[in-house]
Amino acid sequence: MLGGKNSKTNMFTPNKGFTFKTPAPAGPSGLRIEHRVGIQAPADVIWDILYDVEHWAEWNPLYVQAAGQIRIGNQLDLTMVIGDEPPTVIHPVILEWVPNDQIHWRLKMMGGLISTTRFLEIEVLDEAACIFSNGEIFGGLMGPSVGKRMGRKIYRGFEAMDAALKERAEAVWHAQGGKPTSDS
Repeated sequence: MLGGKNSKTNMFTPNKGFTFKTPAPAGPSGLRIEHRVGIQAPADVIWDILYDVEHWAEWNPLYVQAAGQIRIGNQLDLTMVIGDEPPTVIHPVILEWVPNDQIHWRLKMMGGLISTTRFLEIEVLDEAACIFSNGEIFGGLMGPSVGKRMGRKIYRGFEAMDAALKERAEAVWHAQGGKPTSDS
């Protein structure tokens, strides 16, 4: 309840506008699009596939051509295909990476009017069970509107990449003699 006109808990006053009682959360802001998938393979198997950018074209339907090395400050050269859109060549810069855990990169387009932060993250659930989070945060002046316009296609692209990564990682794990963590 906002309280009465003279109450100190009133969130809106004509002189001050809106006030918030807690600070905004830290981290990137903007429109977030994310897909997550469970993978029955250890984090190091998933990581080896992600880290090997030069071979992404063999399995990755979202990035059909890829070159570069996962190193902070390095630029990747990626050809991205989203739905029925024409292929787009992008040159993101690696922000951070942690083996068996995450890769984050930033892409700026149109002089920074569109700025995205891309994340590929592995969450370990068990020795051979992980959740893979694949997403992007759209910032900058025009980023959120571009993300909203392209959101469904981008989500489907993440979904396709996740399915391909799951299939490849589970096949590698099985070929190495690994067993699923459950019968389901």
